[in-house]
Amino acid sequence: MFGGQVAAPINSPHLRRSGSRAVVSDLGAELGNGVENSYVHPLEINGSKNASIPLVTAAIVPSPTLLWRFKVLLFLLWGFICGKTGWQSVMRMSADLRDLFLYEAFLYYNPLLLVTTMVWLWGINLWVFSRSNINYAKIFDLDQNHLTHREIWKCATWMTIIVPTSMTAYLYLYSNGEVSLAASQPVLLYFAVVMLLIFPFDIFYFSSRYYLLRALWRIVLPLQAITFSDFFLADILTSMAKVFSDIERSVCRMVHRQVATIAWFEADSVCGSHSVAIPLVLVLPYLFRFFQCLRQYRDIGERSALLNGLSHVRNGYNTGTLWLEPCSCFLGFFWYCTIRGLVLSTHTE
Repeated sequence: MFGGQVAAPINSPHLRRSGSRAVVSDLGAELGNGVENSYVHPLEINGSKNASIPLVTAAIVPSPTLLWRFKVLLFLLWGFICGKTGWQSVMRMSADLRDLFLYEAFLYYNPLLLVTTMVWLWGINLWVFSRSNINYAKIFDLDQNHLTHREIWKCATWMTIIVPTSMTAYLYLYSNGEVSLAASQPVLLYFAVVMLLIFPFDIFYFSSRYYLLRALWRIVLPLQAITFSDFFLADILTSMAKVFSDIERSVCRMVHRQVATIAWFEADSVCGSHSVAIPLVLVLPYLFRFFQCLRQYRDIGERSALLNGLSHVRNGYNTGTLWLEPCSCFLGFFWYCTIRGLVLSTHTE
């Protein structure tokens, strides 16, 4: 009674899983009667090895079109909230203070909005290059980890969200009497931009940020041979001379604690319109480009480099006379023909 072995029947209801399926089934019956359900037998027919078949669960992922529509809806909702909040904040101010305050807000945020627009347009350029089968990575001497137009647009999207949000907070806080908190908004934004560029850790496209900073350093100090990407970026900087001047005015007021005040309104003040730093910052990109041309002439000895340098000196000379305009146009056209021939030859190769 106690020493005998108890043999459980093959179809015992006690040998079942939680789903009321038998752990061991009658193999002969299954082969004779066929498979009546979708349960897979754990034994192989031709051997004694156990075959474990993992259960594959299909993940429910929304369609890309639905995600895109949802993002567009959130973007439009954000734009409506920022626009309504900013308009109500401006209308809450007095009429005599409104113009001065809007001019100051325009000074702080207009440069960053222009930089955001430039990033969007650069992404469009890369998209056109890729659609036209132009190997821009070879032209600009980029590595395989360079940013594509989609990644550029992703960065531009975040810039489009962050900059107007900070401006809306600036308007809202100032109109509600929180002057100190309002003054901190552009300061925090500029500080975040600088920290994002120089952040030494491998996040947020570290290789691309390092490439940009290295190119800017080569533009400021052209101590080595000038590459195509160097003078291309320097040409872009000459087009952004007014942006750099506005950034200098903004930083000057932040340093002297004149944000959200009208202490800068006098032209002879430290950050007024008569400051000597304004023309200096305006001419710096043209000087950098001129030094690049001198270095290029020293390396390759082409006279076109000197002509290009003279055209940049003429553009940087804001008080030039009218008779110098044809000379500047001729030098610019000559340099355009030279660059166009270089790009076409590279594309042909």
